[in-house]
Amino acid sequence: MTARDRTTSGSPYEAQFGFSRAIRQGNRIIVAGTGPVEPDGSTTPGGAAEQAERCCALIVTAIEELGGSAKDVVRTRMLLTNPTDQDAVGAVHSRYFGGAKPAATMVGVAWLCRPEWKVEIEAEALIG
Repeated sequence: MTARDRTTSGSPYEAQFGFSRAIRQGNRIIVAGTGPVEPDGSTTPGGAAEQAERCCALIVTAIEELGGSAKDVVRTRMLLTNPTDQDAVGAVHSRYFGGAKPAATMVGVAWLCRPEWKVEIEAEALIG
């Protein structure tokens, strides 16, 4: 069995709920659902695009900390609380991951961890 490497982003939910931002085993990196959390634990201000920007930045940072890059992303899932935000979130997703063209899912959900969150994104990467 190969060792697992983990990384955290400092989200208060990681300690509270007992999870890692991302885990790498072998050439696979799995990034947990990532909400728009600022370094101080507050929610990223603004609309869905600004929040998606923060989510994607956190995802790419986690992947890079584990030896990968945005070009290694093969799967993403975008969870939206309002379907009218799909174009804004999709545009941010394209800027970060469009070069990799991952398999992607965008779905509407009733709620996320905080009522002001408009988006949460998760990702998987394969290195090599």
